[in-house]
Amino acid sequence: MPKVRTWQLATGAAVVGLTLAAGAVAAAGPWDSGQRKAERARAASHGPTGGAHHEPPIPKPPAPAPSAAPVLTALGGPRTVTAKEPTAPGDLPELLGPLLADPGLGTAPAACVVDLATGERLYGKRAETPMVPASTVKIATAAAALTALGPDHRIPTTVVAAPGAGEITLVGGGDATLDRARLGELAELTARALREHGPTPKDGKQAGNDAKPAPKIRLEYDASLYQGPALHPIGPNDNIAPVSALMVGQGRLDERTTGAATRSADPAGEAARVFGQLLAERGIRTGAPVPGRAAAAAVPLAQVLSEPLSSIVERMLTTSDNDIAEALARQTALATGEKASFTGAERAVTKQLRRLQLPLAGTRFADGSGLGRRDKVSAVLLTTLLARASDAAHPELRPILTGLPVAGFSGTLENRWSDASAGTGLVRAKTGTLTGVNALAGTVVAPGGRLLGFAFLAAGTPSPYDAQPALDRLAAALAS
Repeated sequence: MPKVRTWQLATGAAVVGLTLAAGAVAAAGPWDSGQRKAERARAASHGPTGGAHHEPPIPKPPAPAPSAAPVLTALGGPRTVTAKEPTAPGDLPELLGPLLADPGLGTAPAACVVDLATGERLYGKRAETPMVPASTVKIATAAAALTALGPDHRIPTTVVAAPGAGEITLVGGGDATLDRARLGELAELTARALREHGPTPKDGKQAGNDAKPAPKIRLEYDASLYQGPALHPIGPNDNIAPVSALMVGQGRLDERTTGAATRSADPAGEAARVFGQLLAERGIRTGAPVPGRAAAAAVPLAQVLSEPLSSIVERMLTTSDNDIAEALARQTALATGEKASFTGAERAVTKQLRRLQLPLAGTRFADGSGLGRRDKVSAVLLTTLLARASDAAHPELRPILTGLPVAGFSGTLENRWSDASAGTGLVRAKTGTLTGVNALAGTVVAPGGRLLGFAFLAAGTPSPYDAQPALDRLAAALAS
């Protein structure tokens, strides 16, 4: 559950005493301490997927949740070896070569397959060639954020007050998962603090014989934590809101929580407007919110925290959430002393990946989401990232593996693979889809329990209806 903090504001002074709130967020959502509740409830719910998917997904009818052999036992535990494993290095060119020649993958797809228990490369074709990764770049974004911040990091959203509480400021900390329920919790904590320690009487009216409404409190909002252009270089797009340090519901103007949706052109202003409404429902009158900066003399009044970064990363990867990805890139920049902008985030992500001793030749991380075409990664970089995430020496990276969608089961892979496919339930992979670009990178349990990491990148693809099944056949072949 997201943590909640509230501060007591000393009347007429700027002295603050920190206390922990006893309440908890009413709606925890599907992400709870790194455990994906959506998977456990999969049989009862099928929702749309999100992310950089400009083409409609290939539908398939709902099916019972598949079962799979334990994936992580292959990272160090015993495994059964068949007389001749289909995943032996000598077999892979014969196995994968014809599948890579599928015209649905364009003229020059790239591929890399590694043994995640040993890091040994088992197969490679144009594996070092930098290519447009689409949303598979989110694996790199996740690794950089987890390395810079740690899996337990939480992102704050805060309300501060000027002395006397005549003015309050809603300060965005960059939490792209902030929803109306948690903003309502912040409003409740703020109203309680104002009633207990501010000038607003508990009944909402001034004392005396002539009862009058209490004066309005000035409401400002501060989204200055992020710098540079807010609009993604692709321009206005239903797949992403303007990147802002303050937003609620990712700036969506409808009830959907994933997938494409019309977005507010001013997410910070919209979040402040909703916050003002939530305060009004609790008897606190404010004027129309205005942009500003928290006063130097302002003191903390209330705060809510996001889920741990581990859960945020899982959510980003499972649903291919672009807003979260860009937020995590900027959080990485803030943690490493770079400006929280597209250019600062690119430097920060590159710096963190270099710390992991990854093959970065020719790579570029122009954004955190993969929506742009200036990003470049290689298949070998993605498989090396998966190997680092499976390495016991890097437990902070494990949410990368646990956040990958499961074939035929969850997230952006829920409607891919038939029930009869060898990959169903055994493949966990991050998808990537732009017009003419398709990618798939993740893990697969091969016969005998061997855990493999793979990355397949394709450019110049005719359509996702041709490319996605071709990519799925490649991953399924490793499991068959």
